[in-house]
Amino acid sequence: MIRLPVIPIAALFTLSLLACNGGERTSKNNDSATAAEETDRTDPAWEFVESTDGSKPVARHEAAFVGVGDKFYLLGGRGIRPVSIYDTQTGIWSEGPEPPIEMHHFQPVVVGSKVYILGALTGGYPAEYPVDHIYVYDTESNTWTRGDAIPENRQRGSTGNVLSGDKIYMLCGIKNGHIGDHKNWADSYDLKTGEWEVLADAPRTRDHFQAAMHKGRIYALAGRNTGSADTPFGGTVAEVDVYDIASDTWSTVAKPIPTERAGTFSTVFDGHVLVAGGESTLQEKAHAEVEGLNPETGEWRSYPSFNQGRHGTGLVVYGGAVYTASGCGNRGGTPELTTMERLVIN
Repeated sequence: MIRLPVIPIAALFTLSLLACNGGERTSKNNDSATAAEETDRTDPAWEFVESTDGSKPVARHEAAFVGVGDKFYLLGGRGIRPVSIYDTQTGIWSEGPEPPIEMHHFQPVVVGSKVYILGALTGGYPAEYPVDHIYVYDTESNTWTRGDAIPENRQRGSTGNVLSGDKIYMLCGIKNGHIGDHKNWADSYDLKTGEWEVLADAPRTRDHFQAAMHKGRIYALAGRNTGSADTPFGGTVAEVDVYDIASDTWSTVAKPIPTERAGTFSTVFDGHVLVAGGESTLQEKAHAEVEGLNPETGEWRSYPSFNQGRHGTGLVVYGGAVYTASGCGNRGGTPELTTMERLVIN
């Protein structure tokens, strides 16, 4: 285990978002060479990051992990959990306020110093229902506010959300908790005007996933159609669909994700769109796999696996490394984790 070194304020860093034992590496692709045709480099392993004072975040899953400035934030999750704040300058976790309502199954969007939450679910398993408003956490004032309403006929949860310019894009999702009514919808929300726009439908439905953007194109990767199989962990989606913002059109990547799973988290790092963690019918433990799609070539490569498999959290890119924290160590809801890991690519 390591302690996160104090990083000088003046140091340049980049930030990308896109919210137990580790699982075995398993692939559904019958051709392992095709699944990751790019030559894997010898990468350093994921390392646990310990706080300098023994502090830990509040355990949670189906939540969000984001970075704003030189701090990391864990928000939401089942139940009402206070915000957990990690200061990279001191290496200490602290607590922020509780959200106004229970919010889970969402991908947060960072806009300046604020974190926007939309496309979330609330309530208990399995009949969770969509949150009808945007909620905003202000990292500077450490306060929550309720934002604009989400159009009633477009409300759903477990969506993939990204920011581009002055608009937040909300893709796919599920209407009826873990029961069904999956959507292939796409919408945008204008931060300046508060207006919503209905966009072209995706080629297929999916939920329990995260989206990521690269050069004006939004990648919808992994996830599942919850409730479509005999088990809540079935119905995983192999195809990767890509939305082109400029043309309002969709396409599908030729090569599917090597390891099908849902409850994943994504970001752009090391020139790849990462798909990390997750849960599936393949194993009881949460997935530890981290796989990357090269958006320029359409090829996949394998990155080092987490030390602890996890689902229902996020990735933060900061200071040349990618971090994850919290989440759940098995498929389903337990155990909730309080660990943090990072991977540095030299």
